[in-house]
Amino acid sequence: MNKPAWIAGIVSIATALSSGAAFAAQPTPWQTDLQPAATGIMHEIRWFEEYTLWFLIPIVLLVLALLVYVIMRYNKRSNPTPSRTSHNTMIEIIWTVGPVLILLFFAVPSFQLLTAQYTPEGEPELTIKATGYQWYWGYEYQGDEGEDVSFDALLLREEDRADYGKEDKAVYPRLLAVDNEIVVPVDTTVRLLVTAGDVLHSWAMPAFGVKMDAVPGRLNETWFRVEEEGIYYGQCSELCGKDHAFMPIAVRAVSREQYDGWLAAARDDVGAANRDLMAAIDAQRQLASAE
Repeated sequence: MNKPAWIAGIVSIATALSSGAAFAAQPTPWQTDLQPAATGIMHEIRWFEEYTLWFLIPIVLLVLALLVYVIMRYNKRSNPTPSRTSHNTMIEIIWTVGPVLILLFFAVPSFQLLTAQYTPEGEPELTIKATGYQWYWGYEYQGDEGEDVSFDALLLREEDRADYGKEDKAVYPRLLAVDNEIVVPVDTTVRLLVTAGDVLHSWAMPAFGVKMDAVPGRLNETWFRVEEEGIYYGQCSELCGKDHAFMPIAVRAVSREQYDGWLAAARDDVGAANRDLMAAIDAQRQLASAE
């Protein structure tokens, strides 16, 4: 890794950190770990990852040690007359019962996590339908008659940043920012219905622990409950064609009051509602920094 690359990575990380609450989770240069958890499900996923490592690391070290021992002890020079033993009852019991017990320790928490991923915390308060197209996402907020909100979310082009007021690449990163983010309130159970209008897609948000396939003619369901305000970024995770890499997902989590104001304005004009929301968030952040 050359010096300019190191410097670029450090500068980018420092810029992102200096933005404070401007965003909540997105990929970072030289990232090797998962994104920070923004939902209870993602906290459980991170716990399960760490839990499995307590088994996997000793297993890998044990297998490595056994391989080294066998190579050193039973090579032709050290053991010119090989044993003709073909069975050892105790060893066979150990290598049968041991893996079964390990798999049992894996199965119980993994089944619990899988159940939680499909069991919302209480009745969903908000339902959003996400439809994948080549190559963008369409969203519908399902409400009472005449109160639905729908819009498309396309990759934000570099030449359009000024028009949308999204020049700051630390907050609106290249190839991840969109023209219209999904807006949801924090501490609210959101039901997400996922489908596709043409080919297979997949709605994935790493910080939420959510990845749901979008299948034409089929409606899949998942849910999330965001804990912290900010913008979260994901991408389509199903190879869907030529512009698969240019099909990002952005979710802006705000307070309940900000969401209610955005929703009322978005029923008439989504673009204007987004601009008003961004202005309110910027003013709030500036006020907080001044204090």
